[in-house]
Amino acid sequence: MVLLQGALIGAAPAAWAAEGDLFLNNQPVPEVLTATRLRQAPAAVPGSISVVDRALIRASGARELPELLRLVPGMLVVPNGNISTVNYHGSSARQARRLQVLVDGRSVYRAGFAQVDWHDIPVAIEDIERIEVFRGPNTVSYGANALMAVVNIITVPPAESEGTRLKYGAGGRGISDWYASQALHWDGGDLRLSLSGRQEEGFYQRGDGTDQRDGRRLNRFHLSADHSLGAWQTLEGHLALKEGSSQMNNTYQSILPIAPQPSESDADSDVTARDFAASLRWSLEPSSRHSLQVQANLQQWERLRSWRACDAQIIFSPELRELWSLASQPQRDAFLASGIFTPQTPRQRELYLDGVIPQLISLTDPATGLQAHTCGVINEDIRENRVDIEAQSTLSLNDDLRLVSGASYRYDAAYSETHLNDRQNRDVWRLFGHLEWYLSERWLLQAGAMGEYDSNVGRSLSPRVAVNYLITPAHGLRAVYTEAVRSPDMFENDADWNYRVTDLRPAALGQRDAYYFMSARGPGDLRQERIHSHELGYNGRFQRLGLNLDVKLFHDEISDLISHEPKIYRFDPDNRSRLILEGVETEIDWQLGLSDRLRLGYAYIQADASHPLDQVITPRHSGSLAWLRDWGGNWNSSLIYYGADGLNGYRFERMDLRLAKRVRMGTAELELAGVLQQRLDDEPLSGADNHYEHRHLFYLTVDLSF
Repeated sequence: MVLLQGALIGAAPAAWAAEGDLFLNNQPVPEVLTATRLRQAPAAVPGSISVVDRALIRASGARELPELLRLVPGMLVVPNGNISTVNYHGSSARQARRLQVLVDGRSVYRAGFAQVDWHDIPVAIEDIERIEVFRGPNTVSYGANALMAVVNIITVPPAESEGTRLKYGAGGRGISDWYASQALHWDGGDLRLSLSGRQEEGFYQRGDGTDQRDGRRLNRFHLSADHSLGAWQTLEGHLALKEGSSQMNNTYQSILPIAPQPSESDADSDVTARDFAASLRWSLEPSSRHSLQVQANLQQWERLRSWRACDAQIIFSPELRELWSLASQPQRDAFLASGIFTPQTPRQRELYLDGVIPQLISLTDPATGLQAHTCGVINEDIRENRVDIEAQSTLSLNDDLRLVSGASYRYDAAYSETHLNDRQNRDVWRLFGHLEWYLSERWLLQAGAMGEYDSNVGRSLSPRVAVNYLITPAHGLRAVYTEAVRSPDMFENDADWNYRVTDLRPAALGQRDAYYFMSARGPGDLRQERIHSHELGYNGRFQRLGLNLDVKLFHDEISDLISHEPKIYRFDPDNRSRLILEGVETEIDWQLGLSDRLRLGYAYIQADASHPLDQVITPRHSGSLAWLRDWGGNWNSSLIYYGADGLNGYRFERMDLRLAKRVRMGTAELELAGVLQQRLDDEPLSGADNHYEHRHLFYLTVDLSF
């Protein structure tokens, strides 16, 4: 979707070249890519951006992407069994609806169900070059769903991969990880093939003391290649495959007091996942001032889940199903609470008195008073497809003026018999542009907009304007105003939620296949969520001190917010909620000589939400503190603290220690590393059912390159 790699090198006024910088010491300023699709110095970015580089990724010892994002100020990781969501500044705890997540320019945000499957993204930690996180709304550059932030995962270029690499890790909680890669190089081209797998047992038990069945495993294939077609053209391609499974407890319970659940049911309802992604990017640079890129992406996600459960036969009554569809929400609530329905129309009285009540009597054993029950198979398979094509032009009009512009088309389709009654799809067309104009050697004006047409919600326009005052090329003040949107996903807006239960044994009211009596439909007229964001900030790089500093003050107002917990007996998403977020963030990255590196991330957030779901997830204080140390003799260590004073209502504090030793063996290099994670709090991990057997975790890795 997003074409970043071929953007032109950031231009700055010629006057800077002649001016010495007391703090910069005349060294090149590192550049970032994600903010505007242009390569820019961090001081010139219209917003706040964090970079988790390769050294930090390795030193963290992280096994999964969400763990790396704990290093980013304001980013919150919320586990729920074997599913984790990552949110910026909070809002919904159950889904990361408001983040755009990219892997090498390809969006992995699932538009059908507003999800990012963080544990299932088919990219290994070992293949990641850097993660750039734009901390703020960025629909201007990336379209709807970049409402709160953008996470851009950039993999190692094949040209920088050498030879063979083998890695294995094992430890507590059933951890068993492996990785293997091979790089090939030829005249004008490079290729890297990597295979990887991961497995672990998950949490130990629920809050009630029962076993928690939430282990997961996956295997991944990733092929990355590039080839030069001449002096001005290159091709870059990626192919990714993933298969895996996640354990899920069968927690089905009858919802009617008149129909208690029998004890028979499958113990599990596991999810099988299969993903496919392919992308191809063509880049052309006809001159030093102009570049063109065209990228095409094809993706498919499959989440397959089929499980067996038991209930009273009355819940498959066609009359009860029609009665439910005609009932108001207060009638439904009273019926679920007491088992008694109060008809209000002639048709309701007919269905209840002449249909449901006689059926209920006929299915009741007069000797025991127990309801006749049955068991059947429930199918919750979900499939999503995407085709995405984008063209981008980057033009340097002169030394002070650059323009990036482009257009894209995306087709999304989601298939689910249960949640969508077969299929929903949408077409999204986009036009975007961003102008960077140096008004003088110190004043930088930036303005951009994204115009978008979504076949499900109509047209939208998302503008941004920013003014940067550059004290030097490496030190800048910024003021930014942004508007951004999030489109309701297909399930929120167009749900047709029905459970068709098959292979009923014994037959329910004479039916082998029947529908569960409850159903729900989406409103069909949801509007886009919209944010008005205000930011003041400073970014500076003190080259002589090895110090990078970013400070952000923000005030964000989100209106038309869709806040709901999807339950079939009360499914009523609407645009009535709102959320105000304000606070301060800071990030310090300090290289203390050749041996030590300190990194601090901190966020103070005040949230004022009209819906309790959007209030409980946001901690007032959260952050991380890392110390990386090279001890000499090929020994290195890292010590990292993570904390939040109220993550989904629970305090979270953890200390991670990693100690590693590198050994040279001729042309090969072996690294042995141990990681210890120690919880410093005594609370569940962001949820009442998330309990580990021990407060600590230890695992070892062996990494061989040759």
